[in-house]
Amino acid sequence: MRIFLDANILVSVLNKEYPLFTYSARILSLADNKKFTLYTSPICLAIAFYFAEKKSGTLMAKKKIEILAGKLSITDVGKFEVLASLQNKKVNDFEDGIEYYAAVSSACDAIITEDINDFYFSSIPVLHSKAFIEKYLF
Repeated sequence: MRIFLDANILVSVLNKEYPLFTYSARILSLADNKKFTLYTSPICLAIAFYFAEKKSGTLMAKKKIEILAGKLSITDVGKFEVLASLQNKKVNDFEDGIEYYAAVSSACDAIITEDINDFYFSSIPVLHSKAFIEKYLF
């Protein structure tokens, strides 16, 4: 199963934000499971770096992002994703549109985010981390 992780999932792990950390860390641990391929975008990594840097400083944030980048597949974000986001009249938030089309371009089966309402226009399942665990891991 191919899963796209939104920035808020990454941030919760990097900054150990409870209670979400309990679920998001479990999802990130799926990177070592052959049944799952975890994806994120360069934009999500940049957002996660920003928040990790605020909490842990630049050097630690870079180390954390380097570890993530080694574990996750990173989507392409190019002209298609940008134009598709702009042309889809249902997309109100440009960044969310780019994330969505990055997930679609990578043939992801689901998007995991804590802001599921941001992806109201999605044609693929969008789940909270806890809901994903309950649905696919139990």
